[in-house]
Amino acid sequence: MADPSSYRPKPGQIPDSPGVYKFRDEHRRVIYVGKAKSLRQRLANYFQPLASLHPRTATMVTTAASVEWTVVSTEVEALQLEYSWIKEYDPRFNVKYRDDKSYPYLAVTLNEEFPRVQVMRGHKKKGVRYFGPYGHAWAIRETVDLMLRVFPVRTCSAGVFRNAASAGRPCLLGYIGKCSAPCVGRVTPEEHRELAGDFCDFMAGRTGTYIRRLEKRMMLAAEDMEYEKAARLRDDIEALRKAMEKSAVVLADATDADLIALAEDELEAAVQIFHVRGGRVRGQRGWVTDKVEAVSAAGLVEHALQQLYGEERGDGVPKEVLVPALPEDTAAVSQWLADRRGSQVSLRIPQRGDKKDLMETVARNAQQALVLHKTKRASDLTTRSRALEEVADALGLDSAPLRIECFDISHLQGEDVVASMVVFEDGLPRKSEFRRFQIKGFEGQDDVRSMHEVISRRFKRYLAEKEKTGEWVDGEVPAETPGAIDSADSADSADTPEGRDDDGRPKRFAYPPQLVVVDGGQPQVAAAQRALTELGIDDVAVCGLAKRLEEVWLPGDDDPVVLPRSSEGLYLLQRVRDAAHDFAIRYQRSKRSKRVRSSPLDAVPGLGETRKQALIKHFGSVKRLRQATIEQICEVPGMGRKTAEAVAVALAQAAPAAPAVNTATGEIMEDDGGTTA
Repeated sequence: MADPSSYRPKPGQIPDSPGVYKFRDEHRRVIYVGKAKSLRQRLANYFQPLASLHPRTATMVTTAASVEWTVVSTEVEALQLEYSWIKEYDPRFNVKYRDDKSYPYLAVTLNEEFPRVQVMRGHKKKGVRYFGPYGHAWAIRETVDLMLRVFPVRTCSAGVFRNAASAGRPCLLGYIGKCSAPCVGRVTPEEHRELAGDFCDFMAGRTGTYIRRLEKRMMLAAEDMEYEKAARLRDDIEALRKAMEKSAVVLADATDADLIALAEDELEAAVQIFHVRGGRVRGQRGWVTDKVEAVSAAGLVEHALQQLYGEERGDGVPKEVLVPALPEDTAAVSQWLADRRGSQVSLRIPQRGDKKDLMETVARNAQQALVLHKTKRASDLTTRSRALEEVADALGLDSAPLRIECFDISHLQGEDVVASMVVFEDGLPRKSEFRRFQIKGFEGQDDVRSMHEVISRRFKRYLAEKEKTGEWVDGEVPAETPGAIDSADSADSADTPEGRDDDGRPKRFAYPPQLVVVDGGQPQVAAAQRALTELGIDDVAVCGLAKRLEEVWLPGDDDPVVLPRSSEGLYLLQRVRDAAHDFAIRYQRSKRSKRVRSSPLDAVPGLGETRKQALIKHFGSVKRLRQATIEQICEVPGMGRKTAEAVAVALAQAAPAAPAVNTATGEIMEDDGGTTA
């Protein structure tokens, strides 16, 4: 690990001008490429004290052994050079999007004497016109099959074309009218190229003009009583309309635009792109990337634009590009896009209307793509095994932690303090083992003290079950599903064999974990370790995962363990921590909702839900019920005098709610509405 000060340039060496810089490691491999308006200011940021750098940036500068730069004239040139170097060197610390699949395109080989329509994947070739990408190759073939009736362009391979030309007989498509048969000279090369051009124009969105032209020819043929020709043109129009219906209109103004949306977490990001041409979605694609560098949404958008349009020219870059966040140097990126298109390109965030609605759809697709990617990654047995081994190596464990328990504390400004425990076995969540806790040892907000209490209660249960007590501790309840609600009244007092329920299954807390993970840093880890030590438990490892910087903390260590951003072990710990956080916050919200929905009538002994609702229905609100006399309360069906007196006393003792205020006028509003009991 290199010391950045050992290769830091001397003051005054770095020019204060636009440029691109490269960090190299000890083997002279380029590990990071970046650009800057001012090289001097940007590079100075990398040579701050390591403690003040983002962990990913700190890892990069300590891996590097040298830095070099190239001065350019403009920021647009810097953008172009950065893209070229990233493509050439493939630096390990740069964001690199990878396709989640190899998307097929509809391609027209205009670089051949007789252009061919076909499905193509992979890198784009010069002289080939591309449309798409499509989700499936069969979608392309269906579209082509419909359009060949109107545009009978060649679709055969070079070998089939040569064989047909040698034999003097076209293939089957030539006989059924779905190929103009240039192989046997039915059309000239110029006529066939014109057909291919019409095909491309139609696919590019210029559909209305061509259909109107066919309709006019059909009407003329019908007037001349050429009914067979008119019927054929009618069928051609129907085929084209059917092909158009396969891509629904999403923007009414026939917009040509690409919409780019992001979904991200601390470790990964997914990008989805919708290609809209002529107001219709003509293609869709997506990428997923590991966030190996500290990058914002604006930076992710800029990298996506580079990858998407780095090889495009002309119409491959649309007139409008809609993004969720603008790049840091919007003017330079817009100019770079305009240079590639050859005309002005609008790069902006949609604010309202159909475009904003469509952007939300693209964002939902990005979120689903990220979830699907994580699900696939988590379900892979080999990947899970590697993750567990990486965790064991990083934490110095003797073996892989096959059972991991994670604890998290949740509250709202010190109220409704709760905790969660989630269990992962063999790298997968075991939801039937998830537990929720109410913090009962003290009042107020103290995450460290709360963590100590929860860990103590969980492992006291473990020790108690080992000693055959078989009783549940107050506040801890089996939650068979993540939606289960904690109840202090639940208990399991069955006299059962050690560590077993009466059906022979192991008790919920009978198994100890090999690893306890807490959501937090040094203080929370120390509290968890102290709780285990006080109980005499020394065979359970403890670590903490700090959410902000994704640092792994161990008891007694002053410095965290920093796992690589691409580490499957870190990914597993993050999933465990996030599961505990979500489980805790759902419980905390449910408790808060119950408290908010509480009523003074809840304190009346013997007053059930039915009679509470009857009271509210009769008087209309709690305020009016509070103003009623005991005799008026007795008029409600089912209400006796004793219960009516208890209701009156409870409402008198309860403090009335603060009056509602109209924020526009400042007027105090009367509470005449129906308040839920």
